[in-house]
Amino acid sequence: MHDSWHLKPGDKIFRPRRIKRYRLRRVLGVSALFSAGYGNVGSSIYYALGIVALVAMGATPVALGIAGILFIFTALTYAEGTAMLPEAGGSASFARHGFNDLVGFTAGWALMLSYIVTISISAFTIPPYLGYFWEGLKIDPIAGTATSIGIVLFLMGINIIGVKQTSILNIGAAIIDIATQVSLVVIGLVLILIPNPADLVKHMFAPGNWPTPSNLILGIALASIAYTGIETMSQMAEETRQPEKRVPQALIMMIVAVLVIFAGISLVSLSAMTPQELASEWARDPVAGIAAKLPIALISNVLKPLIAVLAGTILLIATNAGLMGISRLAFSLGSHKLVPAAFSRVHPRFKTPYISILLFSLLAILILVPGFFATDIFKNIGALYAFGSLLAFMFAHASILSLRARRPDLPRPFKLGWNLRIKGRELPISAIIGLVATAIIWIIILITQPYSRWIGIIWMVVGFIIYFIYRRKERLPLTHIVKKQENSTD
Repeated sequence: MHDSWHLKPGDKIFRPRRIKRYRLRRVLGVSALFSAGYGNVGSSIYYALGIVALVAMGATPVALGIAGILFIFTALTYAEGTAMLPEAGGSASFARHGFNDLVGFTAGWALMLSYIVTISISAFTIPPYLGYFWEGLKIDPIAGTATSIGIVLFLMGINIIGVKQTSILNIGAAIIDIATQVSLVVIGLVLILIPNPADLVKHMFAPGNWPTPSNLILGIALASIAYTGIETMSQMAEETRQPEKRVPQALIMMIVAVLVIFAGISLVSLSAMTPQELASEWARDPVAGIAAKLPIALISNVLKPLIAVLAGTILLIATNAGLMGISRLAFSLGSHKLVPAAFSRVHPRFKTPYISILLFSLLAILILVPGFFATDIFKNIGALYAFGSLLAFMFAHASILSLRARRPDLPRPFKLGWNLRIKGRELPISAIIGLVATAIIWIIILITQPYSRWIGIIWMVVGFIIYFIYRRKERLPLTHIVKKQENSTD
């Protein structure tokens, strides 16, 4: 029955030849992979710092640090999974191979939610940085939100037409971004932290600055938003030369760069301003706040416009990357019969998955609409992102463990060490800890955050309904287990 999939008339629309050639064209190297991943991770520091400070206050560096440890475990899990299964889909692909189609769909649908929120939150934080040039973009919620929606609409049109961003642009932006962030950390250490280390201690531990245990845990959950980019690199595996080697190399490079820069920026930020300032005046543009607080006016005046332009550019690229990523994910899910063909239908003229781009752009705009009148939208968006991304990460860890148990024979060009041997199977300790930790934090988000809880649950329920109706219509079993011959990536 499953072999008949390729004989259906609609399959020409579902898997157009042009996109198939593109998916199989392996041209990317380590630098392109790293820059694409860091384009997302590097952009997230421009807003994640403020989101975490909203709840973690003085413990913001601690929350980011703990989340950074979980980020290491998750990145290593993705390194093994992508090297083993170098195909688009990320955690959805791991889950499909490790369990079955239903679990693969669940992981992919949760990942779609995190992509949509990435589009929303990246666009939402562009106006505050551009507020350096016109203050209304920073202080007027109507002007700022309208600008964010306009950015999403603009990128939606660009992606439907099919104008692509090149790897050269990604690499250039990543280099400039890293150079600027490292410079800001070094300048902040020399001018702020080292001369006045007591300020950091005071801002972290003064009465009222340290969060409650529940807020600290929530801060760790929200800090996961700072470590996006893993899925982006995994999604690009099919376009990478020797992905079994280069994806793990790029992921390890990103681990080092991210942890060093994020640690430096979080410490400098709390040395330069109180957690109350970071969580209010500079919540949506915390890196601009660091530049504004530098004691030497000449350096501050040079960095402020530079960061405004750079942050706006990087966040624009991240918004666009979210749109590109979700269309790539929708195509991957569609090619494995996990979502209806319409999700990956290609425009007859522009040859782009226009329905997915249009649908998910409108959903991202819908998430932005409360920005016109709601005061807590920033934290809500962050928690909603954590709902989707943590759920996807949970499935990634669980799938690697399942594949170790069920398919120990699969070639693993990159294999995690430090294993527990259970019934003759080697289970990586990092994946076990990652699974338990992400599950606990996700449950806390589910219990404590009503906005993300209900929006997330509604999103997942709608997805299950779509999946159920579609699979029944196609006369496919709900939990079809992928056969060995279907594991080929052509």
